[in-house]
Amino acid sequence: MKVMVLSGSSRPNSNTRGLAKEVCAHLEQQKVDVLFFDVGINELPIYKGGEDMEHPEVKRLQRYAEEADAFFVCTPEYHSGMSGALKNALDFLHGDHFRGKPVMIAAVGGGGKGGINALNNLRTVLRGVYALVLSDQYVTDMSCYNDRCELVHDDSRTRLKEMVCELLRVTKALKQS
Repeated sequence: MKVMVLSGSSRPNSNTRGLAKEVCAHLEQQKVDVLFFDVGINELPIYKGGEDMEHPEVKRLQRYAEEADAFFVCTPEYHSGMSGALKNALDFLHGDHFRGKPVMIAAVGGGGKGGINALNNLRTVLRGVYALVLSDQYVTDMSCYNDRCELVHDDSRTRLKEMVCELLRVTKALKQS
């Protein structure tokens, strides 16, 4: 089984990246092949279509999405929505990448507030490309991370592990049907 983990923050020191790496660690513990794409590292052009579709990072993004059996998408909340960098990445994908594949979503809010609006925004966009967005979702804030952007809050780590297990359970069930 392959799960694409998409980290949606373009910031170099990002709690969203820390969250995504924690997701990857849980997946690897379950012996799952992880396809990690980080919009802050794998720099994409601004979506215009046309020749941008030949950009090496666009091709990597699309290849990962094609190979994935499921997705775990992480975003920061910026001005009550997902990050622009994540939306740009999603614009390079389409229904064939997501159709029939479960997606778990998670957000990092700032300063003890936020996250839910970004997830509502993300859920709407993912439904627009026919993703099977799971009803469960995950929100943390800055207080759950240390200065190295590592998720250190025990209850949050436990909850995240449960969500990874749920994504895998649903993915296995869909593959068997």
